[in-house]
Amino acid sequence: MFHSKHYSFLGEALFLFDMIKTLLDNNKQWVQRMNQENPDLFEKLSKSQRPEYLWIGCSDSRLPPNEILGLMPGELFVHRNIANLVVHTDFNCLSVVEYAVMVLEVKHIIICGHYGCGGVNCALQRSDLQLADNWLSHIRGVYLKHSQFLNSLENEDKVLKKLCELNVVEQAYNLGTSSVMRNAWKGGKKVTIHAWIYSLSDGILRDLKDSVSAIDEVERQYCASSGIIMSRSVR
Repeated sequence: MFHSKHYSFLGEALFLFDMIKTLLDNNKQWVQRMNQENPDLFEKLSKSQRPEYLWIGCSDSRLPPNEILGLMPGELFVHRNIANLVVHTDFNCLSVVEYAVMVLEVKHIIICGHYGCGGVNCALQRSDLQLADNWLSHIRGVYLKHSQFLNSLENEDKVLKKLCELNVVEQAYNLGTSSVMRNAWKGGKKVTIHAWIYSLSDGILRDLKDSVSAIDEVERQYCASSGIIMSRSVR
């Protein structure tokens, strides 16, 4: 005879199965819709990809890049991590960039952060996440670099918003000074890095005015963009 805990376990297992089944059913419905709208889409996608853009963004579930850009499958190459960092020792990220630029020949790399970023907030609060703290220490470095400005702001919400912006510009600088991009530009690749930030409250993407297309532009544009961020009032 089953005890109540067995019934509880069975009920939970059935609930989880239903959740997964819902995802599979959603996929079938999505395929049907795509086939109606673009009958040869999957045949084209199965042969090759030629995206114009690489997106480096945060892993936050509220930022689905294709959807917020209005792009179809195959039009956007994507790399995501906590707080949209570009770290010179992160071979995963840099390998994605190298493949996108050298093989797929993307023309634009968009580094996109977002206001209210949990990773930036954890770095600011020095939250004890153990393993993730090693990753978020890169954001602490951004905070320390601009601490005089950030500490002058009126409240923590404004500090977080400005740090989210400054973090994006910092990552654009990191990417622009990476060996991957230096070699790409020296080799004649026509690719531009852009720094954007997304607002969860209204769904709007904002250009942080940090776009570079050559190695000799990176430092100058980084300084200019950082200055603009610090001179502009908090939205």
